[in-house]
Formats: sequence, C-alpha cells, structure tokens
Amino acid sequence: MDADSRRRRDLRRMKALATGLLVVAAAVYLLTLHGTGVPGFVNSGAEAAMVGAAADWFAVTALFRHPLGLPVPHTAIIPTRKDALGRSLQDFVATNFLAEDVVRERIAGARVAGRFGEWLARPANAARVSAELGAAARGVLEVLRDDEVAVLLDEVVLRPVLRYPWGPAAGRLLERIVADGTHRRVVDLLVDELHGWLVEHEGLVTGLVADRAPAWTPLWLDEAIARRAYRETVRWATDVRADPGHRVRVAVDDMLGQFAKDLQTDPETLRQAGDVQQRLLAHPGVRAALESVWSTTRKVLVEAADDPDSHLRRRAADSLAAFGRRIVSDDRLQASLDRYVEDAVGHVVSTYRDEVATVISETVRRWDGAEASRRIELHVGRDLQFIRINGTVVGALVGLVIHAVTVLVP
Repeated sequence: MDADSRRRRDLRRMKALATGLLVVAAAVYLLTLHGTGVPGFVNSGAEAAMVGAAADWFAVTALFRHPLGLPVPHTAIIPTRKDALGRSLQDFVATNFLAEDVVRERIAGARVAGRFGEWLARPANAARVSAELGAAARGVLEVLRDDEVAVLLDEVVLRPVLRYPWGPAAGRLLERIVADGTHRRVVDLLVDELHGWLVEHEGLVTGLVADRAPAWTPLWLDEAIARRAYRETVRWATDVRADPGHRVRVAVDDMLGQFAKDLQTDPETLRQAGDVQQRLLAHPGVRAALESVWSTTRKVLVEAADDPDSHLRRRAADSLAAFGRRIVSDDRLQASLDRYVEDAVGHVVSTYRDEVATVISETVRRWDGAEASRRIELHVGRDLQFIRINGTVVGALVGLVIHAVTVLVP
C-alpha cells in the first residue's frame, strides 16, 4: 500500500469515528429527551455535544468544500482562495525561513564544516566521494569529442600563445631560472644519465670509435684508440658529475645566461624565435599532435576513473580523507569554512529569496482548486478530525456545566 492509500484509509477511519460520536450524542439526546434529574444532565450534555460536533464539522468541512453542497459565504476556502493562500504562504516562508539573519544563525549553529570533516575523514566516505567524482569526470570526458577538444586547444590556447612574442618572456623566465640555479638539477640529471649510459654501453662506444678509424690502420691500433677514447670519455663524465664547479658546468651556465639575454635584447635571436613561432603556428601537424595527446590523456583518465583500485582513485580518496582530518583538527580552517558557507548561503538567500519563495505561489497557482483541496485534505484531514472529536467532547462538558448552573442556581 502506497502512502496516499494509507492516508486515505486513515482519513476515512477518523471521519467515521467523529461522525460516530455525533450519532451517539444524538441517540443519547433522543433517549433522554424528557428525563429529569441525572437523565436531564445527560440530555443537556448530549444536546451540547451535538451542537459542538455539528459546528466543528461545519468548520472543518468549510475549509475544503461547501457543507452539504450549499454555497454558504466563506466556505470552500482552499479551492476558492488557493492563490491568495499561496501568496500568503510565500510571504510567510520568505519572511520567517529565508531571512538572511535566520539562515546565518542556523548555519552557524549547525557546525557544517566540522560535521563535513568528520564525515569525510572516514575512509569509506572518502572512497565514496572519490567514486562519485570519478563517475562525474568519466561522464564529462566521454561527452567531449577528441576533434572538438583539439580544435579548442588549438584556437583558444595554442595559437593565441604562439601569436604573442614569447622571446622576451622566455628570456626573462630563463634568466630567473639561471639566477636561482634551478637548471643545475636538470644538468645533474643529464650528466648522471650520460655517465650511466657510458658505463653500460662500453662495447657500443668503442665500436663507434673503431668504425670511424681509417681503413689503412691496423685493427689492434683501432681497438687501442677506441678503448682509450672510451676511458677518457667516462673519466670526463665522472669529473663533470662529481665537480659542481667543472668548466663544462660553468660553460652551460654562461651559455644559458647569454641566451636568456639574447632572447630579450638581440634582434637576430628575437627574429629566429619569431620564425620558430610562425613555423609552429603554420605546421599542419600541430592540431593532429594536440588531438593525439588529448585522446591518450582522456583514455588514461577514463580508465583510472573506472578502476576503484587505480592510483588516481586511491590517491584522491586518501587526499579527501586527509582533508577531512585536517578540518576536524584545525579550528581556524573549520571557522574559515563555516564563514565561507555562511557568506555563500547568505548571499544566495538575500539575492534569490523572492525567486525561491515565488516557487510556492506559482506552484499553488497551477493547481486545480478541487484537486488541491483533495490533496491537502488527504495530508491534513486526519488530524483535523480531532477538532470534530474534541468539539463533541468539549460541547458535552460545557452542556453539563450549563445545565448544572441552571438547576443549582435559584
């Protein structure tokens, strides 16, 4: 049985109970109509109970329809005045529930950030959020077409960047990198890789040197020269790797520093940089390369988003859980987040309060009057039947009191 069916059943039962009390009061009244003494008290109580029951039946019924079908003024209030009731309800909600100070007070007392942090700190919840984010990202990535993204990157990102003269900006960036010594880490990496490659490929290096020897030299001499050249090369790479002040490193620093200055001031270098830009801009393979890179990136991201055990998903879940723990432990962060939430909700409420509240009146306005009356009665009619029941009981008690006063007071 659905919710409406249960409400309809309960409404019928309460109506039957309230009507049954009225019938009982009427029967008692008829049975004690000419009684005196105690029956007189019972008769007066029953008479007042019928009046109370009838009056409250009229009041409850008048909310939803015309009692007995008679067009009594100020009855059938809901179907005839639903638009005015909707506007009144709209004003009530906007004034008492969507006021900015009320909303801010409620949010301040709710500890939104703290509760969210406690919830997010649980690994299961963090994994759930990670899964939802992964599903959303996967949906977005699948909607995007590779060729459209490539066109967007080409026209919105790459071409505007390439049209702008990048020589001076690149020169300033390179000058800052050289001044900070950041490039030396790259040099260290390259030297380490070169040294490792030389150590692992002795045969290849000596073979290359021997192949370059003249045809008239004896083989043993070619091999001796090749081995000596290899040893000197390895020694040179070892020295460069071990000595931070090696002349090769100094030469690299000088070369990069001079190149950075040339990119900013030397006309020939600037011209060459501009030529490179134009060639990149005009090259037909740029868009194809962008599309290929994007396609590969998208596939990797979709696979990672689909796989619950992927490094991306696990890393995201761990980061979310860590963020939740930080919110719980950091009172300053928690206060800041609460303030942000208050400001955001306060802005939304103060800006869109009337639009939000208008939903109530607009929805009520679209309702059919009779249908609206039936729906509302279905939801609140059961409770309203207690008015009829209470009217019957209270009427009987008042009737007894009035009869007692009439009899006892001379």
